[in-house]
Amino acid sequence: MGWVLGVDTSNYTTSTALYCPETGAMLQQKRLLPVKAGELGLRQSDALFAHVKALPELMEALFAEAPGAKVEQVAVSVRPRPAEGSYMPCFLAGESAAASVAAALGAPLYRCSHQEGHIAAALYSAGRLELLKGELIAFHLSGGTTEAVLASPEGECLSIRQLAGSLDLKAGQAVDRVGGMLGLAFPAGRALEELALQSSRVYDPRPSMKGADCSLSGIQNQCEKRLAEGEPPCDVARFCLDSIYAALAAMTQQVRKICPGRPLLYAGGVLSNRIIRERMAPFGGVFGLPDFSRDNAAGVAVLAAQRCCD
Repeated sequence: MGWVLGVDTSNYTTSTALYCPETGAMLQQKRLLPVKAGELGLRQSDALFAHVKALPELMEALFAEAPGAKVEQVAVSVRPRPAEGSYMPCFLAGESAAASVAAALGAPLYRCSHQEGHIAAALYSAGRLELLKGELIAFHLSGGTTEAVLASPEGECLSIRQLAGSLDLKAGQAVDRVGGMLGLAFPAGRALEELALQSSRVYDPRPSMKGADCSLSGIQNQCEKRLAEGEPPCDVARFCLDSIYAALAAMTQQVRKICPGRPLLYAGGVLSNRIIRERMAPFGGVFGLPDFSRDNAAGVAVLAAQRCCD
């Protein structure tokens, strides 16, 4: 088959991708949504408008990388998670663009969720796409999601059953709020990581757990307290990331008891962080490459190709 065009318009990033299943080649063009200094995100109406503005430019740049590429299938994420009631208006921008391209080309259109795309992108970049053919435990940590799910193939989509999650703040929200108090721009993930790497401290905080679920709101409170007491910003940043690691490690231990023997996958923008990835290494899970852990359209293109090949 020819190329698969992927489109993803999340609440953070406008993303396009071209994937060639025959060669494994992947081309990407993506852009973070513009957020005013001092703010921690966008209203949905503003995000939708930003996607509409960015998509034509990204599409032009993407196809300039592959002149003459024959697109035989179009894929797009249309909701955050594959669950009833999961909806965000920002995904309408991507669905509209993808549907228009598919109609113009006479190509089939594959719809999936943003979460399914994260799982597939991480597996693609790790060279472990065969895991899509069976059950696996997938952790998805981002600005809007912190959960562990049991994923397995079901028809043209993935069956997703939640095993554990955050009871309050999401991991990405904790990162951005702590980054905001430290004067870092939104989204703060990369800058917070670089700041934390300047610290010589390694913290071992006790995570707040209720069964397999975690509570992350205390991270923000603890960081505010430490900063007010004069703790160096690099140490505050390190404490934040070590606290997220502690919660993730505890969740991993619990879900392994619930579903023993399944492979572990770690996906989502928060899990592009080097500190967390290195500390989680003893658990033996699969991590996607950082660029495929952050929001991207590569995963939805891969999923469409996998379904077509199957």
